[in-house]
Amino acid sequence: MEYIDVFGERLSKIGFGTWQMRGDSCRAGVLSALEMGYRHIDTAEYYQNEEAVGQAVEQSGLDREKVFLTSKVWSNHFREDEVQQACEQSLRRLGVDYLDLYLIHHPSDGVPLEETLAGMQALVEQNKTRYIGVSNFSVSLLEKARSISSVPIFTDQVKFHPFHRQDELLGYCQEHGLMLTAYSPLAQGGVLGDRLLKEIGENYDKSPAQVALRWAVQQDKVIAIPKASSVEHQRANLEIFDFELTPEEMEKIAKL
Repeated sequence: MEYIDVFGERLSKIGFGTWQMRGDSCRAGVLSALEMGYRHIDTAEYYQNEEAVGQAVEQSGLDREKVFLTSKVWSNHFREDEVQQACEQSLRRLGVDYLDLYLIHHPSDGVPLEETLAGMQALVEQNKTRYIGVSNFSVSLLEKARSISSVPIFTDQVKFHPFHRQDELLGYCQEHGLMLTAYSPLAQGGVLGDRLLKEIGENYDKSPAQVALRWAVQQDKVIAIPKASSVEHQRANLEIFDFELTPEEMEKIAKL
């Protein structure tokens, strides 16, 4: 495993996403991921799986501080008091006392960002979350959030894969020491049929998916949170730290 440091927090470069995972299959998937060595689990109130995620964390037997838990507030709770209530409900569903990271799930057209961030900051002061961040924010919105918040913005969680590179946003995060969290790093399976990724993978005995993940996390300040329901795919997503892409390969992939 490889790690990055953000604001003094050491995080593994591969986390575990849970979008579209529900019920017992979600619980089983998160549990097997934790048993395999994953320590960063991403969920959201919108996913309707926080209870299953919490059950898996409890059943894993791991100490709470060993698991980095991320959740997100949805748009119907962007008002200042509603943000706090939503977080408390997420904590209750997860069965924990605090989150490690709480994100604004997406930009809002109706509620001022200042109001939502006021609620997020209060959660940090109340020790209900250790860090706050945003998701699906552009560079300009991320910059605005950073200028408003007295609490550091830890990450911007965005779609990021070889076909959707986010160069400007990544450069901004690297310049200011933020983490870019890549969701859908495998383009929802779209990388699997790519000829270039397959050819590069053959040089290392790796799959196109592993090459795409390696391309993402080999970049400074990037972590990836792929979803994987099967044990086989969970293990494969972790097996990307025994090879390194050349600068030429990185450049070729970037041109996809």
